[in-house]
Amino acid sequence: MRDIDASENNISIISVIVEDRAVANRINDLLNQYGDYIVGRLGVPYKDKRISVICIVLDAPSDIVSALSGKLGMYQGVSTKTVVSKKKY
Repeated sequence: MRDIDASENNISIISVIVEDRAVANRINDLLNQYGDYIVGRLGVPYKDKRISVICIVLDAPSDIVSALSGKLGMYQGVSTKTVVSKKKY
């Protein structure tokens, strides 16, 4: 899935708040599909609030980042926000 020309990639962060744990398996399956672009991820279960917070760091073209963020945000009970570096790497 990774692009040949990595010079068009940005470093991006997708922050995810999961309010419905029923979608956790679908989120993990989707992240596995984009695994070639994921540099790292951190998941924090916030048990007192019954939510999970996930931070995903990507090295990918902007269309890949947008596609992943959009797909994640389409799940019920999931909110996303994306930050993209201004520099291409």
